[in-house]
Amino acid sequence: MIWATVPVVAVGLAAKPLIEGPLASLWVVAGSLLVGSGVMWAADRVGRHKRGEDDTSFKDAMLVGSSQILALLFPGFSRSGATMSTALFLDLDRVAATRLSFFLGIPALTGAGLYELRDALGAGAGAGPLVAGTAVSFVVAYASIAWLLRFVARHTFDAFVVYRVAVGLLLFALLGTGVLNS
Repeated sequence: MIWATVPVVAVGLAAKPLIEGPLASLWVVAGSLLVGSGVMWAADRVGRHKRGEDDTSFKDAMLVGSSQILALLFPGFSRSGATMSTALFLDLDRVAATRLSFFLGIPALTGAGLYELRDALGAGAGAGPLVAGTAVSFVVAYASIAWLLRFVARHTFDAFVVYRVAVGLLLFALLGTGVLNS
């Protein structure tokens, strides 16, 4: 998990001005939602879903971990969507792809949280609310992952694809009509 996180950390640090600048546009988010949905749909159809967790190699973990870069550079692409799609393209089954995605998220999201902690504390956020928020987030995330693992064992990713396409199209409509500014 650690080695598979190195590429996203390196790109994140090197591309921070780009990520916080032009790529932070809502237009990019809307487009990334749609493109990411297409990738998820294709991965679910093309992947043979024949390999489980025990068949996951270091190379698989590195490729899946590196796919987090898509979500880093293109907000709206979805870190978990990118990693699960990559795992499916590598012929992992949906449960193994989902587990690997969330295991790889632990160091990436923990590192990002610690990196931003300094700014949060500097902005006047107290340690108590940060600890409480982190604890609640952990419980909700754990419950959500448990539900998701049961769901993907029996269903395709189509519901997530439809949701993401709807949100992407709605966002494009709101931006195009001037209701939202990028």
